Amino acid sequence: MTTTAPAMPFSLGYGTNGFTDHPLPVALELLAEQGYGAVALTLGHPHLDPFAEDLDDQLSWLRARLDELGFRIVIETGTRFLLDPRHKHRPALVDEEADIRLAFLRRAVDIAAVLQAECVSFFSGILPADTSPQTGWQRLISRVADIVDYARERNVVVAVEPEPGMLVQTVADVLRLRAELGNPDNLRVTVDIGHCVVVEPGGVRGALLEAGPLLANVQLDDMPAHAHEHLPFGQGAVDLPLALATLAELDYRGVAAVELPRHSHDAPGLAVRSIMALRAGWEASGPARELDRWLQESTTAVAADSGALAKIFATAGRRLGRGPLWPDTDPAGVLFGTTSDHGRGLLIARLPDILPADELAEALLALYDGGDSSERRGVLRGLGALAAASPKLPAAVVTAGLRLTTEALRTNESGLVAAATGPFAAAYLDQHSWRHAVLKLVFLGISLSAVADLAERSDDELARMAADFATERRAAGRPVPADVQLLLASSPRTSTSS
Repeated sequence: MTTTAPAMPFSLGYGTNGFTDHPLPVALELLAEQGYGAVALTLGHPHLDPFAEDLDDQLSWLRARLDELGFRIVIETGTRFLLDPRHKHRPALVDEEADIRLAFLRRAVDIAAVLQAECVSFFSGILPADTSPQTGWQRLISRVADIVDYARERNVVVAVEPEPGMLVQTVADVLRLRAELGNPDNLRVTVDIGHCVVVEPGGVRGALLEAGPLLANVQLDDMPAHAHEHLPFGQGAVDLPLALATLAELDYRGVAAVELPRHSHDAPGLAVRSIMALRAGWEASGPARELDRWLQESTTAVAADSGALAKIFATAGRRLGRGPLWPDTDPAGVLFGTTSDHGRGLLIARLPDILPADELAEALLALYDGGDSSERRGVLRGLGALAAASPKLPAAVVTAGLRLTTEALRTNESGLVAAATGPFAAAYLDQHSWRHAVLKLVFLGISLSAVADLAERSDDELARMAADFATERRAAGRPVPADVQLLLASSPRTSTSS
C-alpha cells in the first residue's frame, strides 16, 4: 500500500535573484506554474527599485498579483551593487558610514508593510580591513537597534541572516546580537541551509534547532562544505531531507525559498528541478516526521496520565530507532546521541507544560535511576533541552539535574559523560566540577565539541590544568590529544574561584 507524505507545514518559494533575466511579472507566472507558493523578493534591479518614482503604483500592482496567485512574500535586501555601483554590498552596517544602508533598510521595511511581507531579511556585512571586531560590533548594535525600532512601529518582522565571512556569520552570532539588544520580539533569524555546511558547528540541523522559534525565514540551496558557493540541489554537501525534516520538527510555518543568485541563465529549468528535488527530499524526510508524531502522541499520553511516562521512555528506541543522530560527524552517537536519545530529550523539554516542578524533578530521578544507558542519556539530553529553553529552571529541577549530572560524570561511559556536559552543566554546574568534567572528556578521548559554552566558561585555571595534563602525557611518552590545544588557548571568561 502506497502512502502519501503529509503536506509541508511551510511554503516553498523561489528567490527573484535567481530570475534576473526575467521581468518580475513573468518570473511570478513561471513560479506559480510549477507549484511554488511564495516568493523571496530581492529589492533592486531588475525587479523592484525601492527608490523608483512610481514605487507606490508598482507595490499596488504587486500586492494585487500576489493575492491572485496566492503567494506569500519575504523581502530580501542582498542586491550586490544597488547602493554603490563600484563595491558589492557596500556600504554595510559595519562600515564607518552607513546612512545609505540604513535608509535602504528603512525603505525595505516600508515596502514590507505595504506588501504584508512576512519579514525583511538583511545581513551585517564584511568587516572593513581597518576596523576591529569590537568597533564593528558596536556599530552593528546601534544600527540594528534603529532598524528594529523603525520596523516595530510598522508591525514588521526583521531577520538577520548569518553569512560566511561576515561579522555575523553563525546563528549564535545572531542570537548574541539579539540578546545584546534586549531580545526584541520583532528581531529574528534567517537561515540559509547552504551556509550551514560552511560555518555552522552543528551543521544544518544544529543551526535550525539553535534558531528554533526565532526562525523567520529560510533559504534553500546546496553548497560545498568549504566554499560559499550556492549550488543546485544535489551538487553540494547539504542533506536536504534532513533540513526539511528539521523544519517540520520545529513546526516551521514560514517561507522556505530557493536561493540561487548566480543561476539566472537557467532559471526556468532550475525552478522545475528545484521543486522536484524539494518534493523528493520531503518524501525522504519521514524519520523526523515520525519523531514529531511520536512527540505529539507522547505528550498527549503523559498529560492524560503521568504514569505513562516510564513506559513511553523505555519503548522510544523501538519507535524512533537507535542510530546516531548525526551519522556523518558522529557515527558512534557519542557526542550528540542517538535518534532515541534526541526524542527522549525533546519529550522532557515539553514536560514543564504538563507536570509541576516537584513532580517533574521526581520523574527525572525515576527515569534515570530505573533506566538503561540509553534512557539515562535521554534524561541528560532532556536536562540540556530544559536548560536551553529556560533562563532559570525551578530549584527542584536544578537539584535533581545536578545529582544526575554528577552521577553521570562519575562513570566512564562515554555517551553518559558526553551527554552530561551539555547546556545544563554549562548553566548550573559549579566551576570546579565543570572544569573536571571537561578534562574527563579529554581523558576519555571524547571530542570537546560535546561541551556546551566551552569558550564562555573556560578560564585560566582550566588552561593550567590542561597544561599539566599535557606535560604529564609528554613525560610518559604518550600523545597529547588535539583538543588540549583548545584548553591551552582558552582565555579567562569567568571569575568563579575553584
